[in-house]
Amino acid sequence: MKQYFVYLLTNNSGALYVGFTGNLKNRIWEHRNKTIKGFAEKYNIDKIIYFEQSENVHSAIAREKQLKGWSRKKKIALFEKENPEWRDLYDEL
Repeated sequence: MKQYFVYLLTNNSGALYVGFTGNLKNRIWEHRNKTIKGFAEKYNIDKIIYFEQSENVHSAIAREKQLKGWSRKKKIALFEKENPEWRDLYDEL
């Protein structure tokens, strides 16, 4: 079954980025190698600190939109439950 992911990225300054993909490892590789132009590329946001997995594309997209609407404080509270050190999870994917 197809898997979909909502993820949070950060940089050395603590900026946050929320994204959605069907291929998490490849998408994060693209962010790390700056192959995608935009906010994440401009601000060097390439460390994955949180992700959620879903088998339903519509619920994953809805979750991405929900997280994008959250305050910074609420996003940090979400991922710090599992990753309080803000570790880059890329090697664990």
